[in-house]
Amino acid sequence: MTWGHQAEALPGGDLCFYLGYGKIVDRVTRDRYQHNLIVHESALPEGKGWSPMTWQILAGKNQFTVSLFEAVDEVDAGPIYLQETFHLQGTELVSEWRALQAKMTRKLCSTFISEYPAVLNLAHRQEGKESFYPRRTPKDSRLNPDRPLKEQFDLLRVVDNERYPAYFEIGGREYILFISRKSQKLDIHDKAFQGDENS
Repeated sequence: MTWGHQAEALPGGDLCFYLGYGKIVDRVTRDRYQHNLIVHESALPEGKGWSPMTWQILAGKNQFTVSLFEAVDEVDAGPIYLQETFHLQGTELVSEWRALQAKMTRKLCSTFISEYPAVLNLAHRQEGKESFYPRRTPKDSRLNPDRPLKEQFDLLRVVDNERYPAYFEIGGREYILFISRKSQKLDIHDKAFQGDENS
């Protein structure tokens, strides 16, 4: 097994999984392998493109389909081998739902490997109306200070505190808002605040 971060440096072999790889892999590179496989978090052909989990969470969805398919010249258009569905409760923050997403990715890849080559017989063309998600930018993490926080909670669920934090503007200035789930080890009524309470 070989791990790599640049497709053009791949040595070749039977199977290659492109996981979280944000570039189109050309035919020359793909020809080094018998099968080039991608995992995408949508019910293809719906939700092709960028950040499908994020866009679906923002649309209010809590049920997600993960597809494992063959890479072809067109983006996210190859035949599908495997699909799995999982659910969120609707309160998970980015690190939590990404962990579930990664778990499903590993499951699909492991299933493909363990059932190879018979799994190839499951291949089927994508059918239905296709849709595409655009690439997100830092501006997509902007909150509206005039709207209730509850209405913008899904946006807070998909922001990354380090790479693209939530922010808002007031008086011509930008303010960053970090979000995390309250830890059981941290409590505003703990020792750090006892002095104020007893004064």
